[in-house]
Amino acid sequence: MRYSIVVFPSSKVQEAANSYRKRFDPAYALIPPYIRIKEPFEWAEADLPELVNHLEEVAQSTERFATRFHRVSSFHPTTNVLYFAIQNKEPFEKLHEKIAQKCVNQKETYAYVPHLTIGRDLSDDELRDLTGQLSMAKIDLETEVDRFSLVYELEDGIWSVYQTFLLK
Repeated sequence: MRYSIVVFPSSKVQEAANSYRKRFDPAYALIPPYIRIKEPFEWAEADLPELVNHLEEVAQSTERFATRFHRVSSFHPTTNVLYFAIQNKEPFEKLHEKIAQKCVNQKETYAYVPHLTIGRDLSDDELRDLTGQLSMAKIDLETEVDRFSLVYELEDGIWSVYQTFLLK
């Protein structure tokens, strides 16, 4: 089964992200806005207890933190993804490393860059237009990160929460 590890931001941040996602993100109906900690990976159901134990240990060894989204950016030319950029990436990078250390150390498709996607699969022209418009927009959103979630993908592509882990 396919799993991923994500942080769901505050409802205020989700509202702001969804104002763009409903128009520019085909995954809008599949999962609420999130910051991915670990990209999707295959994991055997029989091995879930090992993964859950590891994630509980990670959560208990990680302090809660606040994060700020301060601008809109894109991954062009690598991919046509538009996102809210995170100002203080270090806590997410540390969380990503802790999770990958033990169980989930599969190779990533791309280098890890914490972000909140607001548009994907955009044409080059659409991405250029949106980036130009939104680069001038004032983005000043903050969220408290006090948990992360192990999510799994259903057959219809919708992602559902398997378990949430509270940070200390």
